[in-house]
Amino acid sequence: MLIVRLLKRLILLVFVLLLAYQVWVFAWVLWWKWNPPKETNFMEIRLDELQEKNPQAKLQYQWVPYENISANLKRAVVAAEDDKFMEHGGFDWEGIEYALKKNQRKGKKVAGGSTITQQLAKNLFLSPSRSYLRKIEEAVITLMIESLWSKRRILEVYLNVVEWGSGVFGAEAGARRHFGQSAAYLSDSQAARMAVMLPSPRRFEKRFPAYVSEHAQSVQERMRYSRVP
Repeated sequence: MLIVRLLKRLILLVFVLLLAYQVWVFAWVLWWKWNPPKETNFMEIRLDELQEKNPQAKLQYQWVPYENISANLKRAVVAAEDDKFMEHGGFDWEGIEYALKKNQRKGKKVAGGSTITQQLAKNLFLSPSRSYLRKIEEAVITLMIESLWSKRRILEVYLNVVEWGSGVFGAEAGARRHFGQSAAYLSDSQAARMAVMLPSPRRFEKRFPAYVSEHAQSVQERMRYSRVP
């Protein structure tokens, strides 16, 4: 009987802790609806990695409002990462099904079905590690964000916190690192090039393979049709 009572108390404690964590996440999602994130979990992880090699290392990150980001970049990122962004409620079920089938055919993960909102949830709160538990938490946070924020706010925060190079976060820092100018003035070709870097920004800033360049040209051709808030 003692073991049963202890087990029940342990289960209750775990439930309370999980509930407290969800309330904490919800509070931050609500706060960031109006306020720019000063730091994300991905930023914290990356800074720790950089400071292991150089204790003086700092991140490059500068928040800019939505209207100060080139429409070219908004369209290019939607075209490259989530062309149904304006239509779905956080999950692109057709995209997920397509990715699963493609990965099965290849025998390894070669395609992802994550939407911009899912990627944002992961960047803000989670880690790059992969597990079923993390995917469940990502889904919960995605629903919170889609329920509380407008599509404009989702895209604004995403473009401001996503990684665009080693220690480089956000469209403004990314544009200045790669093109020496503000994110407000990116051309269509520059925007397409930045958009296709997103899956592996640290790798592609060192080397931009031919197949990635071809992908950028494809994105540049398609971005004119992208719907953005």
